[in-house]
Amino acid sequence: MASAADDGNRGVMASSSDFLRYVLGQLSTVNDLRSRRMFGGYGLYSGEVFFGIISGDVLYFKVGDDNRADYAGRGMGQFRPYADRPQVSMSYFEVPAEVLEDAEECGAWARRSVAAASRLPIRPRSRTR
Repeated sequence: MASAADDGNRGVMASSSDFLRYVLGQLSTVNDLRSRRMFGGYGLYSGEVFFGIISGDVLYFKVGDDNRADYAGRGMGQFRPYADRPQVSMSYFEVPAEVLEDAEECGAWARRSVAAASRLPIRPRSRTR
């Protein structure tokens, strides 16, 4: 995993299937958990709610007002999808290693991220004629 000093400035990087399996095991208590390959990494979903990203064998969770302090207080870096544009970030923060290593705690943090992602307004899908 990257350290907080990296601040997530690596862009989207390929992730290993071993790391994905490990994360899915740690998140086994999350309802309707599934993953989807995207941009060399993986997106994590609880049902239809997109709440996590795996990029370069680093796990990031969605952050909102209710859980931002958990990440900021530990100095965790934001997910930055473009290595050539480090100023671009998303509301996903690196999950601390000690949280990832504790399946019960990791599941609890994931559920708070699902709740944060669930509070986002749903954008209508664009339709083509």
